[in-house]
Amino acid sequence: MDVHNVEMVMSAVSASQYPTDGKPEIALVGRSNVGKSSLTNTLIQRKNFARTSSQPGKTQTLNFYDVEDKLYFVDVPGYGYAKVSKAQREAFGVMIEEYITSRKQLRGVISLIDARHEPSEDDISMYEWLHYYNIPILVVATKSDKISRGKFNKAESVIKKALGFDNEDSDFQFFSSETKYGKDEVWHWIEKHI
Repeated sequence: MDVHNVEMVMSAVSASQYPTDGKPEIALVGRSNVGKSSLTNTLIQRKNFARTSSQPGKTQTLNFYDVEDKLYFVDVPGYGYAKVSKAQREAFGVMIEEYITSRKQLRGVISLIDARHEPSEDDISMYEWLHYYNIPILVVATKSDKISRGKFNKAESVIKKALGFDNEDSDFQFFSSETKYGKDEVWHWIEKHI
């Protein structure tokens, strides 16, 4: 998709605040600092539209980005960040669960995992949870420019094995915001699901 118009429409913490225009939605999930903002900025061809932060854990609401008046990207708070209090983490959990389990407009979830590392327990829990709710999942291995192409197969195998990857409802893609590698494939998946 060629993107010219993007607008951050709202930040929401509960269902009563979600957009009501019925456009399809694609959510982005991942631990803090995995590159959600960088992926969003690359997809929408903007440098700093979605704020990248040197302070992980900054996103604390569901942020709805209207893309070309065709769909919403929904940026979900990053998980696994230690400086967020336990009560706050639980509140995030409730907010995310309410959104993912009740939102009819949700067409799929892009789950971001750092290509350089084995998935964390939080990554695995998120994947299993989305899988349990039969939500189409695209696992995006971010920061792939930091590993050599020769190691892609091994990295993919490590990630898929840890997740218990299911080819029925899940797809996999390497991505780099530096080189734009994988951008077209991610868009292709999004367009197929909306």
